[in-house]
Amino acid sequence: MTHDLIAATVEEGLAERAFRDPHRPRFHFTSPGGWLNDPNGLSHWDGVYHLFYQYNPLAPAHHRIHWGHATSTDLVTWTDEPVALVPGTTGPDRDGCWSGVLVDDGGVPTLVYSGRHGERELPCVATGSPDLRHWTKDPANPVIAAPPEGVDVTAYRDHCVWKEGDVWRQLVGSGIRGQGGTAFLYESQDLRHWRYVGPLLTGDASHGTAADLDWTGTMWECVDLFRVDGTDVLAFSAWDEGATHHPLYWTGRYEGDRFEPSALHRLDYGQNYFYAPQSTRDAHGRRIVFGWLQEGRGEEATARAGWSGVMSLPRLVTPGPDGALAQAPVPELARLRRDHVHVGPFEGDADLDAIRGDQLDLETTLRLAPGATVRLGVRETPDGAERTVVEITRDPAGTSGTLRLHREASSLDPDVDTAPRHGDLPFGPDGTVELRVLVDHSALEVFANGRALAARVYPTRPDEATGVSLTTTGRATVARLDAWHMAPIETAPRPLWP
Repeated sequence: MTHDLIAATVEEGLAERAFRDPHRPRFHFTSPGGWLNDPNGLSHWDGVYHLFYQYNPLAPAHHRIHWGHATSTDLVTWTDEPVALVPGTTGPDRDGCWSGVLVDDGGVPTLVYSGRHGERELPCVATGSPDLRHWTKDPANPVIAAPPEGVDVTAYRDHCVWKEGDVWRQLVGSGIRGQGGTAFLYESQDLRHWRYVGPLLTGDASHGTAADLDWTGTMWECVDLFRVDGTDVLAFSAWDEGATHHPLYWTGRYEGDRFEPSALHRLDYGQNYFYAPQSTRDAHGRRIVFGWLQEGRGEEATARAGWSGVMSLPRLVTPGPDGALAQAPVPELARLRRDHVHVGPFEGDADLDAIRGDQLDLETTLRLAPGATVRLGVRETPDGAERTVVEITRDPAGTSGTLRLHREASSLDPDVDTAPRHGDLPFGPDGTVELRVLVDHSALEVFANGRALAARVYPTRPDEATGVSLTTTGRATVARLDAWHMAPIETAPRPLWP
């Protein structure tokens, strides 16, 4: 058997195994097979959304990472494009083309990414054809030869690049040993020759511990600086000694060479299930963000499945009334809705036998009196042995509450992570909660009053785990509950090398 035929056979087997896996999402974007992690190069270019991503087409493992590439005109359905970046046989990216961004350099599409060689990750550049389908690495790579001199860094990678007037500016995610995570600021006239300016902001890793949900870590991955309606935002993912923790963001003011923070916020309550987010401003003026939904099952199960990693649904980010960011799925996703079921209004528990499925969009308006709780169950088996529960609780004082995801019974597989997730929930004076839950096989995304929580669930009886239920404790009214089945965006195995 020739090498090409062997490669084709491996490719077909991996892609087909991935497609057949019952835990594979159908309306979230996934790679054709193999490994997917961070969103990269997110942009809206000439009316087309471009989503690049960390990709290993050879196996569901984080090894010799490529840049996958997909395009969309509607943020709903996606077309696989040729793999954009492949690790070199020699040079600064021989062990992987890691995370980065796409910028418009006078009409020339340009990628700035981290090339990995051994234990070093250094900034590299590649330029693209006008259709962004073919890329040429710059012979000057790496364009920054080393981290800042005299600084003991914990790690150094990932990029945020923008232009101020005639000057390019860049943030590189890093950490200063003994201090905390940081974003190093650079500037350049040509994207190839960079002058180190200094740390834009440095966290304090001694404040709190790794168990705290707002611990800022010893290194900041995938830093992203952007503005939403006059508010400056510095987002990052907290990392420590190889462990991914959670995405956080500072609100504050970016001015000159510094970011002056005013408040620290959690970006997603799912912790590391929504990681390494990247955002872009589209031609409509909207701030759109994607994140990586990591796996929560064992390595052996992932290897058998032939794929790993899910891209989150595209989220619209807007200012929230309490100074935090509000997040919601982009409205375009409603195009996938089918078979509408409407229930309500009612008080107390509900009979939801008419709503079943593992590809669902559930939308409800709840009104909770102080001390009340509403529980929305999804992925339930008929005997209740497996179920996942979204719980909304209003505190007795009535001024705040909690969003909690109970996964303790989500799977009977002992190798699956079933730890719960939770976060604070803002309430208005009338106790209203706008709740939306999107169920896509193993991918789950919850939005409640602008807060987001993403997670993964793996019932051992996936064909039976299709039930939905709603129960209440205390005085709670369901003003409405609307449910839709969501159409798939992938209906057949896809080539690993488009």
